[in-house]
Amino acid sequence: MSKVPNLKSTLNLPRTDFPMKANLPQNEPRILAQWEEGKLYERIQQVHKQDPAYVLHDGPPYPTGTIHLGTALNKILKDMVVKSRTMAGFRAPYVPGWDCHGLPIETQVEKELGGKKGSVPPVEFRRICREFALRYVDQHRRDFKRLGVLGRWGDPYLTMSKSYEACIADAFLAFLEKGYVFRGLKPVYWCVHDRTALAEAEVEYENHSSPSIWVRYPLLESAHHAPGQKDRVFALVWTTTPWTLPASMALAFHPRYEYVLAKDDRGDAYLLARDLAESAAREAGLHFSSISEAIPGESFAGTKFQHPFVDRVVPGILGEHVTLEQGSGIVHTAPGHGAEDFAVGQQYGLQTYAPLDDEGRFTEGLPEYKGKTVFEANPAIIQLLKSRGALVAESKLQHSYPHCWRCHNPVIFRATEQWFIQLDSGSTSVPAPKAKPLRQLALDEIPKVKWAPAWGQERIHEMIAHRPDWCISRQRVWGVPLVIFYCDKCGTRLEDFAALRQVVRWFEKEGADAWYTHSAEELLPKGTACRCGSTKWRKETDILDVWFDSGSSHLAVLDPPGKPNAELPWPADMYLEGPDQYRGWFHSSLLISVGIRERAPYRQVLTHGWTLDEQGRPMSKSLGNVILPTEICEKWGADLLRLWVASQDYHSDVRMSQNVMAQLSEAYFKIRNTFRFALGNLFDFDPSRDVMSEDSLEELDRWMLQRASQLVAKCLEFYESFDFHRVYHALYNFCVVDLSAFYFDILKDRLYTFAPKGCARRSAQTAIYRIASALVRLLAPILVFTTDEIWRHLPRENSSPAEIHLTLFPRPEECRRFPDEALETRWAHLLEVREAVLKSLEQARNAKQINSGLEARVELATDSELAPLLRDYATWLPTLFIVSQVELVNGSAPDAARSEAVPGLGVTIQRARGKKCERCWNYSVRVGESAEYPTICERCLPVLREIGGASGTAGANS
Repeated sequence: MSKVPNLKSTLNLPRTDFPMKANLPQNEPRILAQWEEGKLYERIQQVHKQDPAYVLHDGPPYPTGTIHLGTALNKILKDMVVKSRTMAGFRAPYVPGWDCHGLPIETQVEKELGGKKGSVPPVEFRRICREFALRYVDQHRRDFKRLGVLGRWGDPYLTMSKSYEACIADAFLAFLEKGYVFRGLKPVYWCVHDRTALAEAEVEYENHSSPSIWVRYPLLESAHHAPGQKDRVFALVWTTTPWTLPASMALAFHPRYEYVLAKDDRGDAYLLARDLAESAAREAGLHFSSISEAIPGESFAGTKFQHPFVDRVVPGILGEHVTLEQGSGIVHTAPGHGAEDFAVGQQYGLQTYAPLDDEGRFTEGLPEYKGKTVFEANPAIIQLLKSRGALVAESKLQHSYPHCWRCHNPVIFRATEQWFIQLDSGSTSVPAPKAKPLRQLALDEIPKVKWAPAWGQERIHEMIAHRPDWCISRQRVWGVPLVIFYCDKCGTRLEDFAALRQVVRWFEKEGADAWYTHSAEELLPKGTACRCGSTKWRKETDILDVWFDSGSSHLAVLDPPGKPNAELPWPADMYLEGPDQYRGWFHSSLLISVGIRERAPYRQVLTHGWTLDEQGRPMSKSLGNVILPTEICEKWGADLLRLWVASQDYHSDVRMSQNVMAQLSEAYFKIRNTFRFALGNLFDFDPSRDVMSEDSLEELDRWMLQRASQLVAKCLEFYESFDFHRVYHALYNFCVVDLSAFYFDILKDRLYTFAPKGCARRSAQTAIYRIASALVRLLAPILVFTTDEIWRHLPRENSSPAEIHLTLFPRPEECRRFPDEALETRWAHLLEVREAVLKSLEQARNAKQINSGLEARVELATDSELAPLLRDYATWLPTLFIVSQVELVNGSAPDAARSEAVPGLGVTIQRARGKKCERCWNYSVRVGESAEYPTICERCLPVLREIGGASGTAGANS
């Protein structure tokens, strides 16, 4: 009598509570709360307390607003570095920080005060700045944690903390004591809007419209033009800053260029570089009728010219900075308004003249421009040139011009008394330092650091090699004051460094506010006296450049060299920031480090690119293309944002858009479903009980584990070099191509229809378990929330940690202990055959010959070396092709069946013989042989008998 079983109940269909839909925006905050409640970061540090340290030192952002996409990119990359180093077996603490001082905070606070800053005492203003910074520190901290970034969030470093401010002051005094610090009159970038000096790192270049004018200086006397000569001869000069002309002190010629006298059709002769005569005539609207023989530039040293509107004789000087890129080859030189002008002016003893106040307003000069700001003075000076017959031509020029990084107003070069750190061995006006020159110390350290990308080494080398002395003084309030005192009686600067370091002790107790709440006499040791006998002192009013603050972070945060059991050993293993930090934090940190310890503060510097929109444009509110990290987290989830970061080659600029996120969402879904398949088919698998030994596994499973072992080795190598995009693409391709489209597809029959506890199914489950366990750990630094969820659903051995982020990366031998090259070769050939068969099956489906692969019988004909291989795997081939039957045919294949991809192989598709098994859906001529189960094939029959028949299993599984 035949049985009519509930066949579905006899199948081992997948079962898992791991949901198909991620619901990341809702689930991630819940996981975050679990991490915080369980003190996950602290437990990670405890687990790794005996491991070697790896320190990524965090570059401090400004707490001035909502985090943007570039900030999120930076923090996620750092988290991936830290997590990957942790899972590689290192103790990798992460201490986040914020740069709380300086103009960014002051500017925002001034806006909030609505122009009332002048009536607010410094101590009160500093309190408001501190509260403002803390408010945004809290907001940033919340947003960074939402990205899945683990760290010491409860105890970050803040540049405005008492201990940090004391460290800054101590570092400054170290520079002062070594003779690096001096006060001098030099041109610096000056923001007339914020009324303060700026460092090079605080200047950004933006498009600007400037007047472009050609001016003539009458020649008074030279070796080529005697006094009283009748010809009217002029030096032709081009400039885009008419406001600097009142400070014009000389005309610079290049000693090795050739110059000519070019006479125009009005009889005036113009002196200019021979190679620029044609272009200068065109741009200045001049028509030269004759041009003299070449005159060497060096012969113009000492030549005398008349200033175009000031009663001043202007000498000719020689300068290597003169170029033939544009203009006339003659440069009007204002030492008070340019670095190169100042340098050459020092050589020739020129006056450093800059008659401007802090607002950029002329304090002296002719009535036409006196009292005007520099930009207001431009048209007035042009009109003055016209009236004096000195203007040759004028136009407008759109060009890149320096702007203040915070207020985005154009800046000027202005000579003012400032404090500097000298980089070289002194000069005629600046004594040499007592220690080794900073520039050479820094240049010597640069090659010892690993720079990624490699071009970073050349970039920072060029910046250090050619930068001017570092202007470290700022005319602001919110920062660390320069610990400098002047004798109230004779003006002498205090150089008793033991006394000066007493101020550091005050800062340790009260912070830098002590400078403003205590008198000089209170801050210094009692009775501190000047050489003149006076004990009354006056405090410096300037504060330090914020880049000195942040550049001191490695001193304030990391443990000093030689400290036993250091939690954060110095130097840092890595600094990771955007490309602007070659002139910013990388730069200032290096200079401070070599100045204090004569060594770079980092072993490796890693740089990421800028974040752009889909069209490659920077994101800005005006373009309406801004996508905020908070918006992505709310719509897609933080793991999708992290997946975006991992999918990009971050060394270059990276692009973001809604379309990009939609595509990544599909990729994430495929990865998630790969794991869901694995988890669903491990519902009855206990690793401590059911894992099979490697040598007893089915060959397909051994081969797949070998592929997984190779993947692990590659990913570990990629993680070692921080090539996260290679990790992502390797894992994604393995999930989608190797697993979902191939291995899992083939395994379904064995997993669903074979005996639950049979060796064949347990072999498949063993492979799936090992592969899933390896993949989830490889993905953990990237998809921090999803892998946490997967790990909680994955069957684990008793010794495995309960949380994914407490585990280590897999080792290749966990998947395959003994690689088999012959196995690799055989399966490479089998896959070639499979591809050819799948192509023929697709053609048969399109021709309506079959509806599915299981309706097919594949005939393979080959007269090549493939024949023995196919015979050896004859029983495996239906499983490999996912068809019901495969027959090997002797002899050559007909031309129509020949495979183009596999020489000597012929593939013919026929309808499968026999009937369809109602349980496994394979076709077999033996369906119906069993009177007990007349609709079941010979493969399913022993399985049904083994599990005790349909009725018992139905009751157990219904």
